[in-house]
Amino acid sequence: MTTNSFKIVGFDLDGTLVDSSGDLTAAVNDALASAGRPTLTVAQVRTMVGGGAKHMLAQGLEATGGCTPEEFRPIYKRMLAYYAAHISVHTRPFPGVIEALDQLDARGIKSAVVTNKFESLALTLLADLGLTERFACIIGGDTMGPGLSKPNRAPIDEMIRRCGGGKAAFVGDSIYDIMAAKNAEIPGIAVSFGFLLEPIEQMGADAIIDSFDQLLPTLERLSA
Repeated sequence: MTTNSFKIVGFDLDGTLVDSSGDLTAAVNDALASAGRPTLTVAQVRTMVGGGAKHMLAQGLEATGGCTPEEFRPIYKRMLAYYAAHISVHTRPFPGVIEALDQLDARGIKSAVVTNKFESLALTLLADLGLTERFACIIGGDTMGPGLSKPNRAPIDEMIRRCGGGKAAFVGDSIYDIMAAKNAEIPGIAVSFGFLLEPIEQMGADAIIDSFDQLLPTLERLSA
């Protein structure tokens, strides 16, 4: 068998397709500064990405002294507004992303995005980077409704449905991604260069890649 046995390859966005750590850190730090908190480093914020914007800010506030629900709301709104206005200042695709998408296209394999980022922000970012047309569908953390983001299988199932069905694999950098793949009963591939929350070997991925030039050989091995 070859990679042609896969009809769909889904990708997480932040930490998988794009390095957005600079812009996410700037947004978190603007929010923290507005609340009189110390700012965080890029390395600190990278470990907070994956569960969506609210989760990321909550971790940032917890790391700088905690926060009540009443205090959280205006800080959260400020962070979202700042991020929306500065979403692609520093964010760029990881090395090899465009080439990997070209290789999948050449083999008739559809690419898709399933992210816990709000759909509107994901669409804006991908448009800014000129990548929107590369994906058969783009599903955000709010697309399926409350409580139906990764690690829930619902967005993965919807990805497969929108792409016309067929054998799928999912590529991501966090436990949310690998758990979503497992819950949807498809192979999960972890990237070692992403915003890792824990040692990558502990995620239980079906495969690990260190660069995008390893994606096709990995898909071939998984389909064998």
